[in-house]
Amino acid sequence: MAGICNLCGLPDELCICQEIAKEQQKAIISVVRRRYGKMVTMVEGIDDSAIDIGQLAKILKGACASGGTVKGRTIELQGNHKKKAAKVLEQNGYQVEVR
Repeated sequence: MAGICNLCGLPDELCICQEIAKEQQKAIISVVRRRYGKMVTMVEGIDDSAIDIGQLAKILKGACASGGTVKGRTIELQGNHKKKAAKVLEQNGYQVEVR
């Protein structure tokens, strides 16, 4: 039997909480230089708890063909992947700001 979403009150199949959360978030993508000259792409600004940050990181890592991790609500991708990450996030319904 299908469950009911705690936030919107709709059945789980019809739940739109994550879609609404995506539209309200603004992902900020930046690249920083770490130890030994390594480049790391940072995706920040996705703070809503309705969004599964681990699943989003998995999608980004697969699309960019790189490793990465989640620290708090920040996704870190190994390498400089600003353009690819921005494209994937826009396709998934997020507003993107590249710095």
